[in-house]
Amino acid sequence: MFISVAAVLGATLGTVSGALTLCGLSLLCRNCKKGKLERGDCADPEKGKTSILHTLTQFSVQKSTEPIQPQTLLKFPKIYNPKPSVTSPEIINYSEHAVTTDKAMDKPEYCNEEMEGDGEVFSVSRQDSADETPCAVEQSSAMTSSSSVLHPKLHFSLRLHSQNRELHITIIEAEHITVEAGCEGYVSGCVSASEEQKHSQTAVRKLSARVQWSESLVFALPSGCSTEGTEGMEGEVSLTLHSCDRFSQNSTLGTVRFKLADVGMMSDADCWVDLQPPKQLEVTSSAGELLLSLSYLPAANRLGVVVMKARGLQSDKLKENIDLSVKLTLKHQSTKLKKKQTRRVKHKINPVWNEMMMLELPRELLTKSSLDLEVLNQASPNTLHPLGRCLLGLHASGTGLQHWQQMLDNPRKQIAMWHPLYT
Repeated sequence: MFISVAAVLGATLGTVSGALTLCGLSLLCRNCKKGKLERGDCADPEKGKTSILHTLTQFSVQKSTEPIQPQTLLKFPKIYNPKPSVTSPEIINYSEHAVTTDKAMDKPEYCNEEMEGDGEVFSVSRQDSADETPCAVEQSSAMTSSSSVLHPKLHFSLRLHSQNRELHITIIEAEHITVEAGCEGYVSGCVSASEEQKHSQTAVRKLSARVQWSESLVFALPSGCSTEGTEGMEGEVSLTLHSCDRFSQNSTLGTVRFKLADVGMMSDADCWVDLQPPKQLEVTSSAGELLLSLSYLPAANRLGVVVMKARGLQSDKLKENIDLSVKLTLKHQSTKLKKKQTRRVKHKINPVWNEMMMLELPRELLTKSSLDLEVLNQASPNTLHPLGRCLLGLHASGTGLQHWQQMLDNPRKQIAMWHPLYT
């Protein structure tokens, strides 16, 4: 009995003491955790800051309808201009004012000066300032290089065949050609003797600083030429370099002329000559210009003519009324094969048509055919006044002959050219 009671009391006391021990340990653990959290907050100040979610009430937002004008913070840049150089001969010519590269590098402010506002810069001649001389030397060299202009040079050779009465001129090449990109050109030759003129030209090639042809121009000498040579003959030989733009408008780059009597001395020799620039001659007999484009289609046996526009029309008949058109006539020798006319353009002194006309023409008739174009003004319903005309074909001259030859040499290609109108 006593043993059972003692066992029950021991078990009860053990249970109570174990519970008290567990409670004490739990309290001790809680205190330790609180201490660690407080020390962690002191060590990390970022965690101690107030969160953004809790600071929304601190902002005070006010709406305003007035536009906000930001302040301009830009400043005008400082402008540096070259100081006017002293080009006095007393400074440039004296040897004691010679400038070395080291001095120019040490004092660069003599060639540049800072300018602010509307301040003026005055040039003062200083005998002890040798740093201004480089500017003067550079200016003088620039003027020398700009004044030297290179004229085109032509390389050709001559050979006289006295037995055949022929003059062979071989166009080898040309140098120092200055033209715009995309321009084409050729060399034409003319032999004038005894009131007769013989013309010939090379093929059209794309122009650059140096162009090679290596083509021969053959001229038949007049009957008065002896079999021994051209001594004592009166005549002239001219070689001209031409260029044409995208409208095939010809312009002369340079010409060389020599007497026919000097051909014997120049025979079998390579000649380099400077081409003389052309003289600006005013064409007073022309009544204007007409821009045409030609193309021939061999497969279809068709000749395409595009009447593009006219310019510089000069006539007293245009004062009353302006109603312009172009009449085209295709001829084979003296026979008229076809006639066509463009639409009328009113109230424009420089009319634009841009009309294409297709004409059937066999290939074997091209050499003996021609085109006659005439610009007309309709002053009244039944009155047409001619203003000017131009002729194209192998029997024509000037631009009419050149345009027709280029069309034959370049089939299926549109070739445009300006043609002067004559009354």
